[in-house]
Amino acid sequence: MKRVLMVSDVYFPRVNGVSTSIATFRHALRACGIDVRLLAPDYGEDVDQPAEPGVVRVPGRRVPRDPEDRLASWRRMRAAALREAASCDLVHIQTPFVAHYAGVAAARRLKLPLLLSYHTFFEEYLHHYAPFLPPGPLRALARRVSRSQCNTVDGVVVPSTAMRDRLAAYGVSSALHVLPTGIPIETFGAGDGQRFRRAYGIAATAPVALFIGRVAHEKNIGFLIDVAAIAAAALPGFVLVVAGEGPALAELERDAARRGLASAVRFVGYLDRGRELHDCYAGADAFVFASRTETQGLVLLEAMASGLPVVALAEMGTRDILTPHSGAIVSTDDRDAFASELIGLLASPSRRQALSAQALLHSRQWADGIMAERLADLYRRLTSGTAAAAPPGGIRSGTELGDGHME
Repeated sequence: MKRVLMVSDVYFPRVNGVSTSIATFRHALRACGIDVRLLAPDYGEDVDQPAEPGVVRVPGRRVPRDPEDRLASWRRMRAAALREAASCDLVHIQTPFVAHYAGVAAARRLKLPLLLSYHTFFEEYLHHYAPFLPPGPLRALARRVSRSQCNTVDGVVVPSTAMRDRLAAYGVSSALHVLPTGIPIETFGAGDGQRFRRAYGIAATAPVALFIGRVAHEKNIGFLIDVAAIAAAALPGFVLVVAGEGPALAELERDAARRGLASAVRFVGYLDRGRELHDCYAGADAFVFASRTETQGLVLLEAMASGLPVVALAEMGTRDILTPHSGAIVSTDDRDAFASELIGLLASPSRRQALSAQALLHSRQWADGIMAERLADLYRRLTSGTAAAAPPGGIRSGTELGDGHME
């Protein structure tokens, strides 16, 4: 059995797409003959952080202006990476901060293959968290750091073709492998929607649109609130449910209240990934998504696997998911056009039913077991030295994602 060391600056109980991706792959890789050890920050005794086999926690400190995250000690992360990697066949870096440099140091010291997953489109994210700095230099810095980090490793996993193309444009010369995170298909579709509606005081027959994700500025949730204002005027009882937490939550709640949308826009906070999350999906009539900077968009797949039709913008990584016959309506980047598509869908039960069937079928292509087997194959080729060299620009050839081939 191959053993892989994953190194990350984030993991549960910190809820985001990176944590979800790591957990999904760790679980599914076991069936592929891959044992994964994970180094991640310790979030402290004041946070509910159950012990998990195979997860090694590294002490860290709170990050200024970001109470959800922890910055692991560089000295301790480096020492732990070297210790854990000594019994592994490969190091897989998941994030670009302390974990990246600790993973590089361990892999190079022990002469192990080194893989990196590029989860986050930092070029478009940094200015949200450093608004006092000019965006142009921040984007240039993100591109420069990304290029340097990616060119330090033996291969880079990207979740979408759009992200592959963007990194190639940065000048990344390492091999770029398009390999999305899958979803555990069998866990979705069994929620109790009426239980969710009762819990949050939503009428059984109300038309409900849903957004699930980190409540952050880059998710473009303000756009969805604008859409909700239009939909509420056209559809009696309309509700937009926003599930999640994050740095933009208080500001968005104030904005909705100021506009008289407190009953039409419900912020329900974080939902555990067991019963609450599945009840929430089941309680909605449509899923809405307006982020312009996603590297993949896992929640779109979760919604589809729950049988929800989707109305979304197709930008960056979401374009690989939002294909024809995927159960999705792709809107132009205009709030009136988006609202019109959503209103038309919510007013047509037959159309929702047809798109729901498409969504369920489409989501099966993205099962976690399928993606894990492809990652396991990449691990095996890297550890055996048989991973083919990439052509110029680091892009490997392969068929499109919709053909079921992911490289």
